[in-house]
Amino acid sequence: YVANASTTDHVTQEETDDVQSALEDASVLYVTRLQKERFEDEEEYLSLKDSYIINQSLLSDAKAPSNMVIMHPLPRVNEISTDVDDDSRAAYFRQMENGMFVRMALLSLILLGQA
Repeated sequence: YVANASTTDHVTQEETDDVQSALEDASVLYVTRLQKERFEDEEEYLSLKDSYIINQSLLSDAKAPSNMVIMHPLPRVNEISTDVDDDSRAAYFRQMENGMFVRMALLSLILLGQA
């Protein structure tokens, strides 16, 4: 869906298996976990679950831009190492907090009958 939508919005999108080269020009890195519950074959999940891990070493080696934003919906398993947590580009804790405030506001509107 995203690939189709982005072409109509004049967005350049490139698909690659090389995380390091993708990071060199990235403005945003959005990482998600592989969802075990979506795999019919557990062996396939186990073979893929550690296929990439974002860590400080990868970010440095790839020369990821200093103004890149790193996002993740949380909770994480091991796809982002905890050594990235203190990186100024890591936005996932702010992302989580802002999401909580949005959910609180929506619940308030719904429960108070103002929606």
